[in-house]
Amino acid sequence: MMINRHSAGIAAALALACLLPFLVTSPAHQNFLILIMMFAQIGVAWNILGGYAGQVSLGHAAFFGIGAYTSTMLLIHTGLSPWLGMLIGGALASAFSVLIGWPCFRLKGHYFSMATIAVAEILQVLFTNWESVGGAVGLYVPLQRQGWWAMVFNTSKLPYYYIALGLLAVTLLACWAIERSFLGYYFRAIKDEPEAARSLGIGLTRYKLVAIAISSFFTALGGSLYAQKELFIDPGSVLTTSLSIKMALVTILGGVGSLLGPAVGSAVLTGIEETTRQVFGGSGQGTDLILYALIIIGVAVYYPAGIMGWVGRSRRRRAKVENTGVQP
Repeated sequence: MMINRHSAGIAAALALACLLPFLVTSPAHQNFLILIMMFAQIGVAWNILGGYAGQVSLGHAAFFGIGAYTSTMLLIHTGLSPWLGMLIGGALASAFSVLIGWPCFRLKGHYFSMATIAVAEILQVLFTNWESVGGAVGLYVPLQRQGWWAMVFNTSKLPYYYIALGLLAVTLLACWAIERSFLGYYFRAIKDEPEAARSLGIGLTRYKLVAIAISSFFTALGGSLYAQKELFIDPGSVLTTSLSIKMALVTILGGVGSLLGPAVGSAVLTGIEETTRQVFGGSGQGTDLILYALIIIGVAVYYPAGIMGWVGRSRRRRAKVENTGVQP
């Protein structure tokens, strides 16, 4: 009954999301909705590794950048559709994640997080000095072809919104399936009781690699969409550490290990970012980062389970009052 109710709630939320662009007609507001969907999608992808498996990566921008650069390079040099380039980029990101995950997973806790930052920084320096992929100048997405197959739209932002929403729905579906499969149980065991999981025969490194491979694949899909939407990429936009941190933040704020937590966190953080940009403009650069820090402190001190954890606790408290008539 709870699963059906939960699934119905997700379906209702996705249905409402499909209707939102018709209620919000301003291009600026539609762009705001697109950003929410995009960061929700990569937040859900990050949550597979950082939320369910408990491996806090702060270098996920590496996979985002691989997806962006792969689809863009294939489009420029071979004319391959970004839809296919997106899948190839996801596969390359997964392969790269397994390659760097094998040594990094020998580290634990904050040492692993620091290692992921180092990997992303090395990749950013490499791409900045690699002239074949545009170097520090970056790459422009060619505009010779337009339409759904080329994933280039100049007359309206709505197609990008629905592509972002579709990617979010697919990523949520994958996360939902993982949550209810043996992988979900293994990931949570690795996160909560690694030694007990090892004693039961669960290969910790093996399933951590599975988690990072799935997480990086969906993160790379988000990178390909970003490249098509912005029509330009460079190392400073798709491989920066601040992007990795925001992926983690949307999940931490919304609720680590919860299905809809990253979507909620994305709406809040993207709202803060866009609001401070409009209110303060260039003079208020960094204001959003200050607010991010305050939010992190507040969540860590008062609501470690994030917004979704607070909602769940409020529901349980209300149900207890209704059943017993006693205030908690």
